[in-house]
Amino acid sequence: MTVTESKGAAGTAAQPPARPDHVTFTLDGVEMSVPKGTLVIRAAEQVGVQIPRFCDHPLLEPAGACRQCLVDVAMPDREGNVRPMPKPQASCTLEAAPGMIVKTQHTSPVADKAQQGVMELLLINHPLDCPVCDKGGECPLQNQAMSNGRPTSRFVDVKRTFPKPISVSTEILLDRERCVLCQRCTRFSKQIAGDAFIDLQERGARQQIGRFDTDVLDFADPVAADGDVPTGGAEPDESGQPFASYFSGNTVQICPVGALTGAAYRFRSRPFDLVSTPSVSEHDSSGSAIRVDHRRGTVMRRLAGEDPAVNEEWITDKDRFAFTWQTAPDRITSPMVRDRGADGFRGELRPVSWMEAFDAAAAGLRAACTADRRSDGGVGVLPGGRLTIEDAYAYAKFARVVLGTNDVDHRSRVHSDEELAFLGSTVAGSGLGVTFTDLEAASAVLLVGLEPEEEAGVVFLRLRKGARSHGLKAFSVAPFASRGLRRVGDRGGVLLPAAPGTEPEVLDAVGTDDDLAHVRDALADDGRGVILVGERLAGVPGGYSAVLRLAGRTGARVAWVPRRAGERGAVETGTLPTLLPGGRPVADAAARVDLAAAWSVDSLPATPGRGTAEIVSALAEGRLRGVVVGGLELADLPDPVAARAALEVADFVVSLEVRASDVTEHADVVFPVAPPAEKAGAYWSWEGRIRPFPAALDSAALSDHRVLDAIADVLGVRLGLGSLDAVRAEIEQLGPWDGARVEPPAEPVPEPPRLVAGQAVLAGWRMLLDCGRSQDGEVFLAGTAKRPVARMSAATAAGLAGAGGAAPGGAAPRTVEVSTATGAVRLPLVVTDMPDHVVWLPLNSPGSQVHRTLGVAPGAVVQVRAADAAATASEGHGA
Repeated sequence: MTVTESKGAAGTAAQPPARPDHVTFTLDGVEMSVPKGTLVIRAAEQVGVQIPRFCDHPLLEPAGACRQCLVDVAMPDREGNVRPMPKPQASCTLEAAPGMIVKTQHTSPVADKAQQGVMELLLINHPLDCPVCDKGGECPLQNQAMSNGRPTSRFVDVKRTFPKPISVSTEILLDRERCVLCQRCTRFSKQIAGDAFIDLQERGARQQIGRFDTDVLDFADPVAADGDVPTGGAEPDESGQPFASYFSGNTVQICPVGALTGAAYRFRSRPFDLVSTPSVSEHDSSGSAIRVDHRRGTVMRRLAGEDPAVNEEWITDKDRFAFTWQTAPDRITSPMVRDRGADGFRGELRPVSWMEAFDAAAAGLRAACTADRRSDGGVGVLPGGRLTIEDAYAYAKFARVVLGTNDVDHRSRVHSDEELAFLGSTVAGSGLGVTFTDLEAASAVLLVGLEPEEEAGVVFLRLRKGARSHGLKAFSVAPFASRGLRRVGDRGGVLLPAAPGTEPEVLDAVGTDDDLAHVRDALADDGRGVILVGERLAGVPGGYSAVLRLAGRTGARVAWVPRRAGERGAVETGTLPTLLPGGRPVADAAARVDLAAAWSVDSLPATPGRGTAEIVSALAEGRLRGVVVGGLELADLPDPVAARAALEVADFVVSLEVRASDVTEHADVVFPVAPPAEKAGAYWSWEGRIRPFPAALDSAALSDHRVLDAIADVLGVRLGLGSLDAVRAEIEQLGPWDGARVEPPAEPVPEPPRLVAGQAVLAGWRMLLDCGRSQDGEVFLAGTAKRPVARMSAATAAGLAGAGGAAPGGAAPRTVEVSTATGAVRLPLVVTDMPDHVVWLPLNSPGSQVHRTLGVAPGAVVQVRAADAAATASEGHGA
């Protein structure tokens, strides 16, 4: 943009150089050149002119709904004569045009009077409840009523009222009389989230914002069609569906008045009583910027931070509302030690001082680390995938330098050796790779083992934005088209159906089959194709090697999107049995020598270590005597029962955790560590972007790296990680590895499962809102979780009906039971367009905790039978 000060009415100042993609116009006497298509309200912002507004939002399409941004406009006619428009114009919908003259309220009495009139109209029915309104103190209506409104009111009649509040969902409340009909919430729901959960209803004086109402709006009901309905519900006397969105909290934040409020925060605090701290969400690997608002040592709410490169101004409801777990009643506040009798019987945990706990941990670890670690001793390290970069680095260094082992693995989920090779060759030490900007600008995105809306919410929003803005094509290799895939863009994404274990065949077909040439061509379009790989692909033999082959054929870029916030940082800092920090291979002698010199030790263990499953197995069999566990939840493991049994027989267990868990019940020493709100650190996002954050609350709780450093001191080893600055300086000094990399994964030869009558292959993934412990204590959020259902094809369901003696005619059963020798899960059945002989279950939802109950992971063969004889309506193919 170029700006020139006008001189007089004739504008005798030198004109800025003309550019074919720019237009020149005058704003408040300032001549300026802006790109074509620039809105007047945006141009005004560029020169520091503030025009009041309510409906305008830079990330939403213009609406011109509130009319508060009216300006006085004159335009040249065909003969070049500048003529004023008959009425003031809304600057949020008006594009700058050549020769246009715009006067805002600062230079035009007409614009000033118009804005004051609109403000008076908006305040006619607005309640005077600012002292009790949650928005009071940070309300644009308050501010602009003072700056652009009349000092007195002429309204003397009775204000319009509505029953209040309406529970739009269990977490969002609506006070309709406060609404100024700006339509920010409705535009967000349609344009950004793709959920028609709230809309304008009625006309004229009766017009109001309300819940999605099929009777009033004459829409089909897309929510109930596929069974993905929230467990929370609308009151019987209110029509319509409750919020069916993972992003509904954003409507509260962008509401310019107090019409939409959060149920958990309502009437709890005043904005001017809060202290705000910028932070980063700990719930997924997107690294979303958030703002933590706290008062008197208690977090009151979290808001979306503004970061155009990452999450723009949006976050998921989980990022926004799920923070009460950090102060749950089972929070561990003191170190604890478990006494053992002479017979080795474990007693009760008792609180002790920090020094006593450090001494007990050091003594137990020293005894477990015998000389021959591979036969009858040694200690494994299971740090979990939710750690900050600094804490993950401390676990990696502690394992190698203090315990002398490479038996360290953060992957508390399904994992494989093929995944290790993929992470070492493609992810570790690769720096900033595919970014959100690349994702949005991509010609096509292929999703493999990833459900973005459930596992990385901001990724879903960027995919949808790219599809709506320039036609990004989304393809997904999955058992069925999820609701999220159908909402990528206005036309939805394209499913490439694959039963669990057949993903490599589909990927190879994309690279070679003429029937899938459109997918291949879209990925190869000018090098703008992207393949997003989820962590669930680790359970598919040959999956990662097939992804790399397809990328080689098409030139598409590959990005790995794990579900947990600390996974990428853990890979980069070396909490894997075959990788050292910076992507250095354990098996590479030069890499070990390089790192040993940096760590000031003589040597590092050369033998690649065990993965998580092998560590658990070695503990159970006595080949490992001890384990250090850092915030790992046994329920996340593929077989929690086996993991619990392994901890029971382990000689020594040290646990570093925020809250009491299944690990606490078997730990010999327990150290309380600080949750994210009480410590500074950084996460490494899936992009490869480092996301630092400060501590929001003052706390005496220690970070994991400080606890490990203290244990090392008692053991006589200097770890040098006693402060955050020391850890960061050491990581920065190491840098990435520039030597030989881990070899890419070789293609394994999978064996297809053999099914008999009554069996099916298990598919599934975790829902965004489920039984995860990071959501504990947030009852309002839990009410909007999707209802757990089982999914099967019509043919598979009909086969169950026939075998189970269900309703006549082979109708599908209403409820199915999925079982193994360990247990059974019973869920309502939704017949879905998906491959036959497959049953899909949510992995960790109420009544469907698959790992804990069934003891298996997706891809396993399970028993399936009809659990009742009632018939159920089939899911429509168009759902």
